[in-house]
Amino acid sequence: MSPQRSNRAKLVEGTLRCLERLPPERVTARAIATESGANLASIAYHFGSKDELVTEAAIDGLDRWLDEIARALGDLEAQDPVTRFRRATEVVEETRQRHSGLARNYVAALAKAQHEPRIRTRLAEGFRDARPNVAALLGLGEDHAGEDAAGLALAMFHGLLYQVLLDPELAIDGERMRDASARLVRCLRPPGEPRRDAR
Repeated sequence: MSPQRSNRAKLVEGTLRCLERLPPERVTARAIATESGANLASIAYHFGSKDELVTEAAIDGLDRWLDEIARALGDLEAQDPVTRFRRATEVVEETRQRHSGLARNYVAALAKAQHEPRIRTRLAEGFRDARPNVAALLGLGEDHAGEDAAGLALAMFHGLLYQVLLDPELAIDGERMRDASARLVRCLRPPGEPRRDAR
């Protein structure tokens, strides 16, 4: 690994540690440089700004969280999307508390994206990259419909995460998640398609 590559990676790793343990207002350039063991000026050199570094680290952190979910699903013998989706939601809930700092800082990056085009572009790229990965993870298919379904799954994941950041009692997990997702599926069936009785 070249020195420049190494410094860039060190900054991302240090930023991730800051995101996990500090509230957004305390994730400063100086805190990141100290945590990374890097020169303060290297942030601008490698990323342009502290906010762009934070965005890059947040996306990297979410990708790692997705990898964590993938590892948990790797042992599933059942390959049907229903089983995989249910297990994925369980893993998200099991790991949510550990990643709450990352989630808080990701929300802050989303707010900044409305006014900073480079951050908005990078976040959008993160979602584009995540959709096919989530589609593969959940067994949704490799076509456009599969990626669209992955986009909806990501929307559910992020939306619930934001709600739980506001109030942990808003979490929907276990049997409640299963029943809620089944209810949504029934509501979304085309007219005329047979419905199962409601629980």
